[in-house]
Amino acid sequence: MTWQRLAIAVIAAALLFWGHRQFGWAGVAAVAGGLVMWLLLHFTRLMAVMRRAAQRPIGHVDSAVMLNARLQAGMPLVGVTGLARALGEKVSPEGEEPEVYRWTDPGDASVQARFARGKLQDWGLKRPEAPGPGADAP
Repeated sequence: MTWQRLAIAVIAAALLFWGHRQFGWAGVAAVAGGLVMWLLLHFTRLMAVMRRAAQRPIGHVDSAVMLNARLQAGMPLVGVTGLARALGEKVSPEGEEPEVYRWTDPGDASVQARFARGKLQDWGLKRPEAPGPGADAP
C-alpha cells in the first residue's frame, strides 16, 4: 500500500470520527455519503476513459507527436490511456515490472512508455525513417 492510499484511508477515518463527534450517527451518515460520492466520481471517470478506449483499436493514437508532448512523468496509466483515447499495446512480457506500452499513429510514428507501479516513468517518440535524398518518392 502506497503512502497516498494510506493517507486517504486515514483522512476518511478522521472525517468519520469528526462527523460522529460533532453530529452523532447523522454526522457519520453524512460523511459516509460524501465519501461514497467521491468514490463514485472516480469510478465514473474511470468508466468514461475505458468506454472511449474500447471504441478504438489497441495501440492506436491519432498523433504520436501530440501524445508525446502531453505526457508527464508520474502520470497514472489511466491518465495516459485517457490522453491517447486507446489502450496501449503491451510490449513487455506479462507480469514483468516495469510494464511497457506502445501507441502508434497512422504515419507509423510511435510512443513507447514505461510504467512502474502504474505510474509513467519515461517515454520515447520513435518516428519512421525518412527516405534518403536519392530514393524515389511515391
